[in-house]
Amino acid sequence: MALDYKLLEIVACPICKGKLNYDKERSELVCRADKLAYPIEDDIPVLLESRARPLTADELPS
Repeated sequence: MALDYKLLEIVACPICKGKLNYDKERSELVCRADKLAYPIEDDIPVLLESRARPLTADELPS
């Protein structure tokens, strides 16, 4: 089962309520505003701040 792209249109960052970008390679939803990446496990986004990982300097736009 693949991630539902319709879900991506309506899901938002739980902290800033902003847009999340899908990183297919890492299977994560990325919030650039908060510099966090939320995991996707079993095709389900885990939108918990405690489970998010901070983005590295290399992953942030210049």
